[in-house]
Amino acid sequence: MIPRPFEYHAPKTLPEAIALLNEYGAEAKVLAGGHSLLPMMKLRFAEPAHLIDLGKLAELKGIREAGGEIRIGAMTTENELIWSELLQTHCPLIVEGARQISDPQVRYRGTLGGDLSHGDPGNDHPALMMALDASFVLMGEHGERIVSADDFFLGTYATLLEPGEIMTEIRIPTPAAGTGSCYAKLKRKTGDFATAAAAVTLRTSAGTLSAVRIALTNVADTALRARDAEQYLQGKPLDEPALAEAARLAMAACAPVADLRGDIDYKTAMAGEMTRRALTTAYARAAH
Repeated sequence: MIPRPFEYHAPKTLPEAIALLNEYGAEAKVLAGGHSLLPMMKLRFAEPAHLIDLGKLAELKGIREAGGEIRIGAMTTENELIWSELLQTHCPLIVEGARQISDPQVRYRGTLGGDLSHGDPGNDHPALMMALDASFVLMGEHGERIVSADDFFLGTYATLLEPGEIMTEIRIPTPAAGTGSCYAKLKRKTGDFATAAAAVTLRTSAGTLSAVRIALTNVADTALRARDAEQYLQGKPLDEPALAEAARLAMAACAPVADLRGDIDYKTAMAGEMTRRALTTAYARAAH
């Protein structure tokens, strides 16, 4: 199929983009990278009369460190994340996750803000952002507000973004020295969505876990924190019994749906296995 006819807009400033979004309301969609929206338009699952392209907004690009945070413009591409020396040094989890997204063609066009704003439970960045305790800057005609990644995702294709708002920046507390991290992702083939995946960040002290965050991809209607597993691991050594119980608790948090990637039991089991692998690798990477 082909999309319905639409009017294309290419604003040159963020205020202009927000004004267009408010002028056309429900008839408008924002184009960030296009790899989620355009396929939906071709299938006519989305039929906007106005397409607002953010590609010319240089103010929404870039990666920098400020005030103890890593700040990433929402229109920064996956490829720019991968090649960022700042992220490679201080936040390698984002680099590891971005490398596992689709293929080079998609990574050159797909953007971090587009991935997050879409609210697809199969996308990789939501879990990565939860594991990193990130927050998102949302801008509308009445100013900006900052929301936690933990609270942003409400369900499949549902987020805290209000009509007329645009995600402008992602803010991540700069991980403390010695933090270990890993994104363990099971997929059928290169470029596929995860069957199940787990993002982990952790720190250790005197041989035990002093901090741990675990987030899961594509095993519920949105990315989710495995909070019971996190709480269980706090203050414990990461030995085999702890790994087994953490994997069991992560599985208990899952509510996947059956599809071509597997049935409910298989996906749940793989969420446990990815949790185990991510914890093991993150622990090996942490300073002890």
